[in-house]
Amino acid sequence: AMAASRNSLQSSLPARVAAFLATRTTPGENICVGLSGGCDSVVLLHVLAVLCPRWNLRAVHVHHGLSANADRWAAFCADYCRDLGIDLLVERVEVDRHSGLGLEAAAREARYGVFSGSAGELLLLGHHQGDQAETLLFNLLRGAGVAGAAGIPVERRRQHLRILRPLLDVSRDEIETYARDHQLDWVDDESNRDTGLSRNFLRHRVLTVLGARFPAAERNLAQAAGHFAEADVLLGELALIDWQAAADGEALKLTMLRELSLPRLKNLLRYRLRQLGWRAPAAVRLDEFARQLQTAGADRHPALDLAEGSMIAGGGVLRWVARR
Repeated sequence: AMAASRNSLQSSLPARVAAFLATRTTPGENICVGLSGGCDSVVLLHVLAVLCPRWNLRAVHVHHGLSANADRWAAFCADYCRDLGIDLLVERVEVDRHSGLGLEAAAREARYGVFSGSAGELLLLGHHQGDQAETLLFNLLRGAGVAGAAGIPVERRRQHLRILRPLLDVSRDEIETYARDHQLDWVDDESNRDTGLSRNFLRHRVLTVLGARFPAAERNLAQAAGHFAEADVLLGELALIDWQAAADGEALKLTMLRELSLPRLKNLLRYRLRQLGWRAPAAVRLDEFARQLQTAGADRHPALDLAEGSMIAGGGVLRWVARR
């Protein structure tokens, strides 16, 4: 009876994933799942195997080689997929430990590189509510703006690839309960317990303490990320309106920029940088540059040099000039 009441409180995981997919995919579309062997991705693949015909479903496992156990994890994934009757692709990557990104970020880059090459058109990942709460806290602690506070997107594009995360509003507990109810095994990456890594510190130390005092902490933080994501969409729509009003080809008319409020001008500049794929500068630098644009006399030519190029004002317009 306990299980029945729990399920009636929250409709079953397959039903929720099915509802998620119904609005975002077309029936018969080929689905690839990123399978690490951890509980989340093991459960996601199991749920999809319940919902989808086998021929529409496959999995990809990225073998990072960072752990002594990496071979064992790949073997586990191979056995699991064989049991489910699903094709598995195991891709080995070399993670660049000296890229300046830090190990976690470098491993993530390597992983998404594989996904772009071999996941086809649609990739599903197992990130859940706990990951979302962690990401929000992590980004806020780094002083993120609205885009960073939006956390992990439910859906995003990477070149030709659409990435969906059907479990983002599902709690870690629900996922583990599903795994136990279906007698599923999974692997534990020992690096997940290393609280020297910021995200793990937030998960094991900070969110545990918060959860003891605020039982809905994880859910509410994830919900807040959703609100920020909506705000980010609105800011993008506002920036597009402002871009169209001020555009002069690929440049912007300075007279129009001077009519915008400072926050609105900065929003437009960030939007343009995002479109070009340029990294945004530190907030204080962007702030200072926006102020110069609004106040500079005709004889002044404010410019902001960035890694990928420069924003340069002159001749009545603001231009973006890429580095040669």
